[in-house]
Amino acid sequence: MNIGNNNEEKNHYTIGEAASISDVKPSVLRFWETEFKNLSPIKNKFGHRVYRKKDIEIILKIKNLLYEQGLTIKGAINALKTNFSISNPKEIREKLLEILSMLRK
Repeated sequence: MNIGNNNEEKNHYTIGEAASISDVKPSVLRFWETEFKNLSPIKNKFGHRVYRKKDIEIILKIKNLLYEQGLTIKGAINALKTNFSISNPKEIREKLLEILSMLRK
C-alpha cells in the first residue's frame, strides 16, 4: 500500500493526514479510537495523535467494513477480532437463511 506523498511512504502521520488518506473526518477517527481497541495512535510529546502505517491500514479496513460492506460498529469490531472480511454480506445472509430453512425441515 502506498499511502505517502510523492510515492514516498512516511512512518508517521498527523490526524489531518490520516483523515485525508482515508477520506474520513478527523472527528470520525477520534470516535473510532474509542470503539476499536486495535486503533490506537501514539501521542507525541505535545499530546497530538501520531498515526503509523498500521493505524492507517486499520482505518482503511474499518472504513471498508462500515461503509462498503455495511456492517455495524459491533459487526466491524467482531470482523476485526476474527480477522476476516465479508465479501458480500447479502450473499452470506441469503446462504444463512437457506441453511436455517433446511434445518427447520
